[in-house]
Amino acid sequence: MAKKLFIPGPIEVAPEILQAMASPMIGHRMPEYATLHKGVTDKLKEMLFTRGKVFLATSSAFGVMEGAVRNLVGKRCANFCNGAFSDKWHDVTRRCGKEADAIKVEWGEPITPELVDATLSTGKYDSITLIHNETSTGVMSPLPEIAAVLRKYPEVVSIIDTVSSMSALKIPLDELGIDCCIFGVQKALALPPGLAVFTASAKALERSKTMEGRGYYFDFQEFASLDEKDNTPSTPSISLIYALDCQLVRIFAEGLEARWQRHLDLAEYVRGWVRERGFDFLAAEPFRSITLTCAVNSRNVDLAELKKKLGERGYAFDNGYGKLKGKTFRIAHMGDMQLADLQDFTAQIDDILS
Repeated sequence: MAKKLFIPGPIEVAPEILQAMASPMIGHRMPEYATLHKGVTDKLKEMLFTRGKVFLATSSAFGVMEGAVRNLVGKRCANFCNGAFSDKWHDVTRRCGKEADAIKVEWGEPITPELVDATLSTGKYDSITLIHNETSTGVMSPLPEIAAVLRKYPEVVSIIDTVSSMSALKIPLDELGIDCCIFGVQKALALPPGLAVFTASAKALERSKTMEGRGYYFDFQEFASLDEKDNTPSTPSISLIYALDCQLVRIFAEGLEARWQRHLDLAEYVRGWVRERGFDFLAAEPFRSITLTCAVNSRNVDLAELKKKLGERGYAFDNGYGKLKGKTFRIAHMGDMQLADLQDFTAQIDDILS
């Protein structure tokens, strides 16, 4: 039995998206592909509020996250860590042979502009990694305020993960001055996994030129060169790019501001339900994610049993990630999800727990 997904990703995919993936195959060096590619990247630039380079890579976002480390970390990297995935990014940085420090705060806490400023003021770092929306904890760090701090340090290249936030709220890349923004498509964009999108500012591309050992598959210089031909260095996932094209058309049909408001409304609904049912929140109010809510299991519910019973009813439920498993649960509210979907899901939980 197929389960309806309320987990933090992958999330539900609309039938129109799946149908788009069944489009007849074309060759990635044919002019038809260049037309498709340019249409997608032009729409992405509009959604990202950027005039810079936007690239498509066939991988999970972590592929490009590793690629960004290889291309952009020179002297030393500050990996800001406040959850499982930002911790993992530090591990990836070290495995790539780069000098790096994990700048850690407690899980459930945000990365603050003050912490970024204090770290960069040491002059030790030429790059940073930061996860905007830490999916393991449901914490959204204040990116505009952090970006304002980063502008004080023009020698530092910023590598920002917006994997579970992009398209759910306004993230104007050029205005913020982000050098490399990375995201996948299986979360707020509501596509099947397997495609990553990333940007590279002029500063990032200049840094990349100077880096040895950046490999081939994620070499930013290769991507920039093939971008001139509206193409990719290696064979892309053409079916997923058809799906992305379809979804971007749907996003603009809904309207960006309407989409942002819908995500906010969904978040408010779930937060209200959590509060009314006597659960606590892992994140403090100003830093709660707009795309998923991480609730503390303050009622000591048997979350594994709840997950099992929801599964029997055809719903996928998440009972915490990593060291928070069983202590928290996460409910996604992103992508194409509507209020009625969440009302149905929470009613199922209420019925099981009653």
